[in-house]
Amino acid sequence: MHSNSPWWATQFDQQYLHEYEPLFDLGQDRREVARLLEVLALPSGTRVLDCPCGQGRHAHLLAEAGFNVDALDYSATLLDQARARGTGTTLRYTQGDMRALPGRWSGRFDAVVNLFTSFGFFDEPQDDLRVLAQFARVLKPGGVLVWHGGARDGVMAKFLSRDWWSSADGTMFGQERHFDPLSGFLEITSTWRGPKGHGERSHRIRLYTASELASRMRDVGLVVEQAFDSWSPRPLHRKSSEMMLVARKDG
Repeated sequence: MHSNSPWWATQFDQQYLHEYEPLFDLGQDRREVARLLEVLALPSGTRVLDCPCGQGRHAHLLAEAGFNVDALDYSATLLDQARARGTGTTLRYTQGDMRALPGRWSGRFDAVVNLFTSFGFFDEPQDDLRVLAQFARVLKPGGVLVWHGGARDGVMAKFLSRDWWSSADGTMFGQERHFDPLSGFLEITSTWRGPKGHGERSHRIRLYTASELASRMRDVGLVVEQAFDSWSPRPLHRKSSEMMLVARKDG
């Protein structure tokens, strides 16, 4: 790892896939995409952007469901995993930075999805606003953004300072978490030890409340119309540790 690289430039690699292996379940992926289909209520052939798409867990299934999908991620490792699952005329993967989406995508998409706490990576809050502005730019007027990630209020209400689990090969993973209420950053230090070795590294994500995020979306022309308790149809509440916000582009 290059010491001057931001954490997100190097974190999403094979070690990331190993660490979060217990969360990557095809059955859960299918349930999440089924919920997206309910929320979006869009016809087959609809243009959808999955950004960032990671290893294609949702993009692949959205294309399988009949959508015309573009998917973008910064990590070459995760994109290799995604492409290995298959590509085609209705599923295309692009490497890039979500702060600067391709110019040719302006006004292209009926929906954008930002899932699995894939927001708040950058040191400057203005960069988070740039990401939202890019999502708004590539949406058609009246298009929909579905945002899913951590809810600051709920995470703090049930704050877990440490956690541990093991992967299929017997590697033990542990996480220690610290929250800075002034910056809003949740810092996570991961350690691991197993048959393939041991190590430690850290990353951090800026958490937002629903009202903060809705305000930032409104600043770029996205109006939140619905707020759910994670993937469920239940309304968002103060102890929701994850939230799904559904916002529509003005016009």
